[in-house]
Amino acid sequence: MKKRIAVLTGAGVSAESGLGTYRDNGGLWDNYDPMVVASAEGWARNPGLVLDFYNMQREKLREVQPNEAHRLIAALEKDYTVDVITQNVDNLHERAGSTHVVHLHGEATKVRPENTCNDYDGFSEKYVVDVGYDAVRLGDKAPNGAQYRPHIVFFGEAVPKIERAVELVAAADIVLIVGTSLQVYPAAGLYRYARPEAPIYLIDPADVTLCDSRVHHIKAVATKGMQEFVGMLK
Repeated sequence: MKKRIAVLTGAGVSAESGLGTYRDNGGLWDNYDPMVVASAEGWARNPGLVLDFYNMQREKLREVQPNEAHRLIAALEKDYTVDVITQNVDNLHERAGSTHVVHLHGEATKVRPENTCNDYDGFSEKYVVDVGYDAVRLGDKAPNGAQYRPHIVFFGEAVPKIERAVELVAAADIVLIVGTSLQVYPAAGLYRYARPEAPIYLIDPADVTLCDSRVHHIKAVATKGMQEFVGMLK
């Protein structure tokens, strides 16, 4: 039976593809107020602006390609059962070949009726639609008559897939963290669910303080860090 690797990824794994991070200097939230373009309140106040923001994100995503880090993560599936748990809303893991990806914060290339995928329907994704890189405008309605909204977990909303992510981390033989500053909860606390005997590898070029003796810090950007990690597995 193959060993299991749980890979937790954040914006840093896609940065080398040309997608900006969020919280670093010069990141997306330096130019856009997340409470305006990525919150439940922002959607209620000005849905057209939120749609325009994610239309721009999809258009950017159309232009970029998976990088070596994405490809190396996908290639782990040859020898391991790999569960990718990502905070990213891009589709670069899938495009690189990863076959099991859990998107904690939603997916930029998908939309849903604004009155679905909530507490009332058990966060069912039955009505989620993949629009690829197409724009979605105010007035674009679902068959049920509701406005389409980004299939994104806005600030102020529940993270429905966090329980599944906890299960995957707890089942892993190895936990790998790539390109996340571990500042956004609840995702930032996922590594704590790793089994006591499971080693934890953290790939990040910045100094990161984790009070866990199992953590091995590979201080490098995602592509070089993944190359080093794969070498360590041999």
